[in-house]
Amino acid sequence: MLKKSTLFLTFNFLLLTFAALPALAEEGIVFDGGGVSAAPMLVQAAVQAIPTAVLATSNAAVEATDTPAVGVDLDAGAAAKGYALATADNKFTVSFPPKSLAGATRIEARLIAGDLPTPWKLEKISPTYQFDLSNNPVYDNKKPITLTIGYDGGSQYYKRIYFYDKNFQSWRELPTIDDPEKKIVTAKIFLPYAQVAVFSDPAVLVVGKSSWYAYKKGNFAASVDFPKGSKLRVYNIDNNKSVDITINDFGPERDKFPDRILDLDAVAFKKIASRGAGVINVRIQPLYVAPDSNGRVLGVSEKGAMAEPDIKAASAIAIDEQTGNVIWEKNSAAVLPLASLSKLVAIKVFFDQHPSLNTVVSYKKQDELYNYQYCKPAESARLTVNDGDTMTIGDLVYSALVGSANNAVESLVRVSGLSRDVFIAQMNTYAAAIGATSTHFIEPTGLSPQNVSTAREYAIITREIFKNPVIQKISVTPKYSFTTINTKKKHTLTNTNNFIRDGVFAAANNLKVTGSKTGYLDQYNLMTRVAGPKGEALIAVDFGATTKMQSLAEIQELIQYGLRKIK
Repeated sequence: MLKKSTLFLTFNFLLLTFAALPALAEEGIVFDGGGVSAAPMLVQAAVQAIPTAVLATSNAAVEATDTPAVGVDLDAGAAAKGYALATADNKFTVSFPPKSLAGATRIEARLIAGDLPTPWKLEKISPTYQFDLSNNPVYDNKKPITLTIGYDGGSQYYKRIYFYDKNFQSWRELPTIDDPEKKIVTAKIFLPYAQVAVFSDPAVLVVGKSSWYAYKKGNFAASVDFPKGSKLRVYNIDNNKSVDITINDFGPERDKFPDRILDLDAVAFKKIASRGAGVINVRIQPLYVAPDSNGRVLGVSEKGAMAEPDIKAASAIAIDEQTGNVIWEKNSAAVLPLASLSKLVAIKVFFDQHPSLNTVVSYKKQDELYNYQYCKPAESARLTVNDGDTMTIGDLVYSALVGSANNAVESLVRVSGLSRDVFIAQMNTYAAAIGATSTHFIEPTGLSPQNVSTAREYAIITREIFKNPVIQKISVTPKYSFTTINTKKKHTLTNTNNFIRDGVFAAANNLKVTGSKTGYLDQYNLMTRVAGPKGEALIAVDFGATTKMQSLAEIQELIQYGLRKIK
């Protein structure tokens, strides 16, 4: 609670009788716990969507501030009419609607300079402000308080007002309307006390250009920033006409069209411009941003926007490949099963024998029988070939790395010229030689849980193995097809890493995936190596995710975080 003895002499304050600001409801925007939604929603439901711990936040724990508060004492009658209070810089206004305050209270607002953590994904474009009631119980939390904040810079990026949640030490998004011309944002909040600021997302453009294409013949659009299912209001900046659309496609690629923020379906485009215009200037007001399968909205988890990556896997690391410096890590020395990430080391040892990828070899049934010592036949990823089938060594290498075929690895071991025991021994020798002393292999595929390493050591292994350009190239091949020579049967393998298979992540973030391997036993492992748009090189490793989608989301977060941190 703020002390009544606070001095106000150094600050003038602006006291406004309540005047309704543009309602968020008119824009169709409300908060539904999964993002910003265009669907109608009861106010009570919106209140319930805020975690109880947040609603219970006390105004007693206030950080040290540099700026005296502006404030006003309201008797019950004045409070019932509603008031708006602005800070002296006139950049922040907090507005209480009529009948939201059921008794006498003091309203205070100030600019604060506390050391609150900054979300790594976002850029702060306003000061942090705080508002407070001296008598919290008089506030009716079914009636939203309106916040208006002016901001500087970042006008082309997606901007929202966030409030700081001390329980999670994170910033939580409020449903926000942005006016990029006036550089002000407006939001609703159901808390009688909060510390708030404006943040922009430099990865998401909302002001730029749009073209059109014929696709589904409706109010649809393609976007690289907003996922499928998101709903946006698109304004033609030149005539202020608007159309509400649903994202149902991916594009235009940011590396090819850096100023195009979306492409409208021809039907939607025609509602705001002549098709003959070709390309128009637009701005976007997101109405609903669809969460991913892990509940993340534009990469932000349900905990809110945090200062560091929100990684739930058992172990993870991101390193700058060029320097070897660790950018971020979690339990990176924990020794855990490698699963199919073992295959990269097996391929490295095989290449050390200087094979010709064009050599024709025969498959033997015994190759897959080694796999069945560790799993049932139906549980093993395998190349569907029969005893005696012929193919090239290159076909087997691609099968092992692209399709993660376990029997293909054993075939390579057999034709390597080494005994199986010596081959596995060389895998261990290689790991030890590059400093991966906690790494150990008892078989070449990763089917055994006794094949182990650490996230930190596997990043080292990755860095060394991908010095071989052939292994690197094969690991990021989206799809590989070949025909067994004796049967003329075609075999097609698709990469087990979704980032490579669909290309969406790389295109959306203007980067190139330059190395990859997935793994799974009872948990998911993933290593991804990328080159950034400014020549950055990064390796990210995630061990022990509970789902494949979790591992993908966490690697994506590690990559985005790492590329921002590389200087």
